[in-house]
Amino acid sequence: MKALNSIVISGREVLPVVEGGKGVSISTGQSSGPWAAAGGVGTFSAVNADTYGDDGKPLAQIYHGKTRKERHQELIAFAIKGGIAQAQKAHELSNGQGRIHMNILWEGGGSEPILNGILENTKGLVHGITCGAGMPYKVGEIATKFGLQYYPIISSARAFRALWLRSFNKFREGLGGVVYEDPWLAGGHNGLSNSEDPKTPGDPMPRVIALRALMKEYGLDNTPIIMAGGVWWLSEWEHWLDNPEIGPIAFQFGTRALLTKESPISDAWKNRLRTLKRGDVVLNRFSPTGFYSSAVNNAFLKELKERSEHQVAYSHEAVGAHTESFRVSAVGNPVFLTSADMARIAAWQAQGFTKALRTPESTLIFVTPERAKRITTDQSSCMGCLSACHFSNWSQNEAGTTGRMPDPRSFCIQKTLQKISHTDDIEDVLMFSGHNAYRFGEDPFYANGFTPTVKQLVERIVTGY
Repeated sequence: MKALNSIVISGREVLPVVEGGKGVSISTGQSSGPWAAAGGVGTFSAVNADTYGDDGKPLAQIYHGKTRKERHQELIAFAIKGGIAQAQKAHELSNGQGRIHMNILWEGGGSEPILNGILENTKGLVHGITCGAGMPYKVGEIATKFGLQYYPIISSARAFRALWLRSFNKFREGLGGVVYEDPWLAGGHNGLSNSEDPKTPGDPMPRVIALRALMKEYGLDNTPIIMAGGVWWLSEWEHWLDNPEIGPIAFQFGTRALLTKESPISDAWKNRLRTLKRGDVVLNRFSPTGFYSSAVNNAFLKELKERSEHQVAYSHEAVGAHTESFRVSAVGNPVFLTSADMARIAAWQAQGFTKALRTPESTLIFVTPERAKRITTDQSSCMGCLSACHFSNWSQNEAGTTGRMPDPRSFCIQKTLQKISHTDDIEDVLMFSGHNAYRFGEDPFYANGFTPTVKQLVERIVTGY
């Protein structure tokens, strides 16, 4: 493989290998510090980050507020305190090497006050900010205020153009790089547009070349692009190195960074990664953000799929084929269904799916009474972890609501990610993953149950494998 030359990121020459930021206690200072110590760019997440007790164990985030807005303020306070703790740990473990970046989701609840609150208390500990999940127009302004470089995460040249024209052109000196995240292969939330087919992956190379061409128009010829999503062996990306159409390039590793000794995820999760097969990670649109996301097709996703399959359309009046009266609950007016759907409902009810819940699209889903209780409890316990949530209808606007009916076909993302981060449950939880995760079981580096340290993984990556 061609020599892997160093690259300047956030003011220092580093290896062109970046740890991907994964939220809710998955990318922590425990892993990002060692990644920086190995000469690369470590990334910790500021999304629901952990704080620690005197025993070194994560403290539970318990909410006491009686209203969503009160709990939202608690969530912001937890996130600021946790982000500071992770920055301190990352700095300590980096031994002054590499760079430390902080990742934040722009569509996360309270992202602006969280970002400001952490950076006000971590001077000299954080060197750059990566930010995606939406259009982070203000991240350049905030980074510049603190003298840091920023790295927007985008999935198309078109998205970068919008960000540049609206905001980033005013803060060009702070633009440290652009993260191109492949919308078909990356783990977590994916930036697929409505015009792109989720079942037909696009080749990232022409998309990155188009991004570089646009960046050149703006005088950003030497600003690095960081390729994220689908990267496993760098030998497979050798034709990207020293390529004048691509320019300065680094590579981000999110999924592969999960399986290290320092990675804070559970042993149950690590062991599950070794058993995944091609196709076990699927694109889905159940997320309360409204974005597509990539996750392991476990019992959690299968139950969400089942909810949508147990679904019928209704009318408020008898019209057309909707002639059959049906009561959703003991109070209120009945709705009207087709006779064919009434037959389907009878079959579902015979299987125990007896509780009907309304959706915002004038449909009913049928779930078990236990599942219905869990859904409504999770909705009422909302703490505003997103700027706007389809599941609970929370919004961080003045009204505190999206103005839409809560959607029971989705789920509380904060609850499930806290659960997988802090327990051994890997089935009744959302398990985000990149689509290359099946390669843990095929890559000889992980043979015989081998789990590398972060240092060993980075050393392996720079060999090309």
